[in-house]
Amino acid sequence: MATHTAPVPAAAARCFDFDVIVLGAGIMGSCTAHAAVSRGARVLLLERLDLLHGLGSSHGESRTIRDAYPDARYPPMVRLASRLWADAEAESGRRVLTPTPLLLMGPRSNTSVIAAARNAGTEEVDVAARWGGAFRLPDGWVAAVSEHGSGVLHATGAVKMFQDLAVHKGAVVRDNAEVVEIRKGPEGGVAVRTSTGEEFHGAKCVVTVGAWTRRLIKSAAGVELPIQPLHTLVLYWRIKPGREGELTAEAGFPTFSSYCDPLYVYSTPSLERPGMIKINYHGGPPCDPDDRDLVSGGGDVVERVARWIDEFMPGHVETAGGPVDQLPCMYSMTPDEDFVIDFLGGEFGQDVVVGAGFSGHGFKMGPAVGMILAEMALDGEARTAAEAGVELGHFRINRFEGNPMGNAKDQ
Repeated sequence: MATHTAPVPAAAARCFDFDVIVLGAGIMGSCTAHAAVSRGARVLLLERLDLLHGLGSSHGESRTIRDAYPDARYPPMVRLASRLWADAEAESGRRVLTPTPLLLMGPRSNTSVIAAARNAGTEEVDVAARWGGAFRLPDGWVAAVSEHGSGVLHATGAVKMFQDLAVHKGAVVRDNAEVVEIRKGPEGGVAVRTSTGEEFHGAKCVVTVGAWTRRLIKSAAGVELPIQPLHTLVLYWRIKPGREGELTAEAGFPTFSSYCDPLYVYSTPSLERPGMIKINYHGGPPCDPDDRDLVSGGGDVVERVARWIDEFMPGHVETAGGPVDQLPCMYSMTPDEDFVIDFLGGEFGQDVVVGAGFSGHGFKMGPAVGMILAEMALDGEARTAAEAGVELGHFRINRFEGNPMGNAKDQ
């Protein structure tokens, strides 16, 4: 994979405190800071809360990585990210990815599961023979497995890995620094102001503030991005006695996705919590990121997942009494569930780059998104993405102009 290292213009070095100011230190911002500082840029990474806090979208013990997508636009980005995950692990000497098989399940009539299986190059499998009756699938369902490109990422550990790599290369990282204003700088570039009155000046700014994006972009540029925060719950369920060893990553149990309209249920094998398995529903009710019920604000998510388990995994996972633990998380949803990766435009032109709306499926692509955002900020284009076959046209802000559903009109 080619690496581009263009020098930072001398004018930028004279006029600004930093070449790139990154707002938001979740997975996207941390990866962006690492990518930019790796190219020799002077980088400031600002986080509104504590580093590695649990109130956004990047915390927790596990996320899946998979290249099985119904939309062909995503697998190239996942594959680029997979290479960058491996590079970061090698650079840091840490392991944050546990490879596992990937299982896709759904009615044979469901076009999404068929397209996802095709795009990932999966093969049909007899789940009863492969996993000892852990799953009970209805007649007419298809099950397909992939043995490559999938696994479980340690979420908080991954964010810390990229932050530590960025700091080691010279990036400045500040937490408890909530940015309340973005404006054009007096000598060009961008000025950002925090809630405590501090100001920082950068040649470029990258906004990766997750569920807080809509509010910040509206105040900065008057642009209304249709990004809705959703409150969701990470659910851990008790494995039935005697079955604990069967559902572990060590035993080869897969991450899985169940396409069952209107439900999309996903899971990771038993890994971070012995005797428990994480099984979740994709979605949740709308929320205010600063005012939400962290314990029971997930609507009927628990009931939906329990019903799925009782139907599909009744002999292996216990639902009586509900999940053993439920932890808060947030999605930042666009109407079409596609990302926003674009220049802000307007008076800011190409000086502000926005990475947002990752809609509950972006974490796995963090390193690729970070490289794309850094290259857009520093070069005005994302050449590495283009070389990897990643098409960014679907992620432009202007797709919502006169069309509130964005890319959903094409589906």
